[in-house]
Amino acid sequence: MSNLNRGGRQASGQHRLLLPAWLVGVATLLCCESYIVRSTGDAADNVNDFEAVWHAVDVHYPYLEFKGVNWDSLHTEFQPRAEAARGDEFYLVLNDLLGHLQDGHVFFKAPGGGREIYPWVPPRRRRDQHRYDPFVVRRYFDTPLRLSDSGTVEYGILPGGIGYALLADFHQDYLIRDFPRVMGVMHDTRGLILDIRQRRGGTPQNVDAVVSRFLTEPLPYPPAYLYGMPVDWPLSRPTLNPYTAPVVVLINGLTYSAGEFCAEMLKQLPHVTAMGDTTGGGSAGSTAFRGYSSPFGLPSGKWFDIGNLDIRRYDGLPWEGLGIAPDIRVEQPEADLQAGHDRQLEAAIELLR
Repeated sequence: MSNLNRGGRQASGQHRLLLPAWLVGVATLLCCESYIVRSTGDAADNVNDFEAVWHAVDVHYPYLEFKGVNWDSLHTEFQPRAEAARGDEFYLVLNDLLGHLQDGHVFFKAPGGGREIYPWVPPRRRRDQHRYDPFVVRRYFDTPLRLSDSGTVEYGILPGGIGYALLADFHQDYLIRDFPRVMGVMHDTRGLILDIRQRRGGTPQNVDAVVSRFLTEPLPYPPAYLYGMPVDWPLSRPTLNPYTAPVVVLINGLTYSAGEFCAEMLKQLPHVTAMGDTTGGGSAGSTAFRGYSSPFGLPSGKWFDIGNLDIRRYDGLPWEGLGIAPDIRVEQPEADLQAGHDRQLEAAIELLR
């Protein structure tokens, strides 16, 4: 496969990594001016911060060539703006510069804390932000849904013996601890709906905790590249008593990052069908290597973050910007949802009956 990484030195051999943490992709549309911490700043601070950001992206970001971003020309364009910026004006320069990456994982922060500011929101995320409602989902059940110990899985049995589990978080070790118990409840159902609509970032360990419950033989992780060299991922291995009845995975434009990692792995299994709409498209991961840190501290005390790990679908393309397509596309009109109908959930129920 071709090396999609524009910058950075070539590493030798394959990299065996301890399952790197995914960059958390919250990526909501925020207005720069609303979250700026006022500071006097000066031209020298701004230029130093600009050069640090430009260099970090040039060395570490894996998708410049894939996205056709001319990073050198953007240095020429934005360096005078950084020199001329005074005070908070530099945040607008930073926002416009990083917006050219069109990456929903990328954010920056003012010194001293405050909200993360995301310069770009994936279009499919914007499209689907009001096309899922957990209160509508609950109307399809005769009894209240149960909540796992950590509160990250909401689950229950639909009429007709169809299991349902909403995975709310891929962070920490929540699913490692909670999902085995959930699957114990689901083991005798005739089919299972895994709802990962609106799921965002997290860790591969939690993805593996889900995927392994449906395997009958080992499954390789999706391919990944670090500075152009292949990463030697581990295999996801079956657990005892795997779930082999039909499974539907519900996805949409807010399924992002680790949620997409999970969907892409599950799609490889013959008894799993992905249904809904194409995911948001955020595949840049983060792992410590050759001076990379996440997030990056800038000379003035500001912070910004990018990924350095190029993770791809099984077809060899990154899902960055492309997303993970469903096996069966089902649109969810916002008007139907407002009227109390989750068309994607209904289609999944019908398929499993």
